[in-house]
Amino acid sequence: MKKLIVILSLIALVGCKSKKVHHREEVVKVALTQINNSQKNKAYELGKRVLMTCNTSKFKPFTTSEATTSVINNITIEKLSKTCSKYRMWYGTFKDLQLAEVYQNTYNQTTVYRFRALYTKKVANKELRVFVNSDNLVSAIKSSDWADNFTYNQ
Repeated sequence: MKKLIVILSLIALVGCKSKKVHHREEVVKVALTQINNSQKNKAYELGKRVLMTCNTSKFKPFTTSEATTSVINNITIEKLSKTCSKYRMWYGTFKDLQLAEVYQNTYNQTTVYRFRALYTKKVANKELRVFVNSDNLVSAIKSSDWADNFTYNQ
């Protein structure tokens, strides 16, 4: 009887062991000729709206048809103003965005639009990444120094 209880306990213990779900997150480069033009234009316009705040000190907040709630809550005129003062001093006036590359995360269907951010000072070598989710909403915007090799991180 003790052996049966021990065996059943072991079976129950093994059966209750948590199983890790492994998903393969793969990010692939998308040819610029294969991207959705309306989504590309949306990413460009929303990214430009953020960086133009540095020139105008005015920001039109994103709507729920443009961005996720977390993006709407995180991108405020107060937060942008802090970043903008540094950017204007170091890089000059923001001029435009130039689409460089597009990547697709095949696991969560997020599209990453990678733009070169152009400023008046030649020392500026910045990029702006605009992440668009499967619902066609901006799910993240990230500014960083330009790197020739793309690494996916949101």
